[in-house]
Amino acid sequence: MSQRPQALFAMTAEHVPQVFPPEVLARLRASVQLDPALIAQDFTDPAVLDALARTEILVTGWGCPRLDEAVLDAAPRLRAVLHSAGSVKSFATPALWRRGIAVSSAAAANALPVAEYTLAMILLAGKGVLAARERLRATRVCAGWGVVPGIGNHGRRVGVIGASRIGRRVLELLRPFDLRPALTDPYVDAREAAALGVPLLPLDELLRSCDIVTVHAPETPETRHLIGRRELALMPDGATLINTARGTLVDHDALVAEVRAGRLTAILDVTDPEPLPPDSPLYDLPGAFVTPHLAGSQGNELARLGLAVAEEAERLLTGNGLAHAVDPTALDRVA
Repeated sequence: MSQRPQALFAMTAEHVPQVFPPEVLARLRASVQLDPALIAQDFTDPAVLDALARTEILVTGWGCPRLDEAVLDAAPRLRAVLHSAGSVKSFATPALWRRGIAVSSAAAANALPVAEYTLAMILLAGKGVLAARERLRATRVCAGWGVVPGIGNHGRRVGVIGASRIGRRVLELLRPFDLRPALTDPYVDAREAAALGVPLLPLDELLRSCDIVTVHAPETPETRHLIGRRELALMPDGATLINTARGTLVDHDALVAEVRAGRLTAILDVTDPEPLPPDSPLYDLPGAFVTPHLAGSQGNELARLGLAVAEEAERLLTGNGLAHAVDPTALDRVA
């Protein structure tokens, strides 16, 4: 790759200044030649096509158009795609890898705030904060200091579904606490689970034995309604289900029935459908806590995604391999 290779943004224009604030953009431009005013939102635009012919690195993000054969034909010098977000499935095609074009993703960077959100919700759920808030809201009476039975995070069992980037980061964040985490993942064996410091359990056993279950599996045809009526029924009374993955992994009708009955609590940052319709009972059920898909990178966290791209560009410039290359053979089982 040439000295300071030519790069081009391909993403929704409004996201460029959010993901690449001035200091991050300056770092990226130290490694590549880049016009921040030229953003490919449509690969049929004449100015974009002209730039594409000279582009060696495509810096992609949310809203990137599909990189099919025709687009790649128009970019004969393209050597790398550096994605400033998580999944590349919406725009990446097999043609990229057939042509030997390297693809990198900032999924690891985006996993950090999701794991932090999850940790916060695990600790709040274990402490019984959400239920206590609802009781206080309903009664407007504070009983004063007293021991509340059945709550607390000492020795509480936490089940992690999926050893994804986020799932693994959640396990790391749980280590300083007196919690007892466990993992279920069909692609992880006992030796790898031991290296992660957790027991590996079948899904049913994890659901039966854990007080809090957090979902971090990818959305695939096989994982649709991974947590359905049967699986929810396995969870003990008073358990909490946290979902920051994708809404389709949980059967919402079955979940609503369990929450409405008061048997389970749900903390949902993702739903099915998304957004929920205005008449969804999940908005009003006291045992449901719904947030609007904000666990992932938001606000000042977006700069971390741009920084991940700038670091990958530096590695390319110095002849080092990408730290976060996308493995095309694993796309069917990752987000």
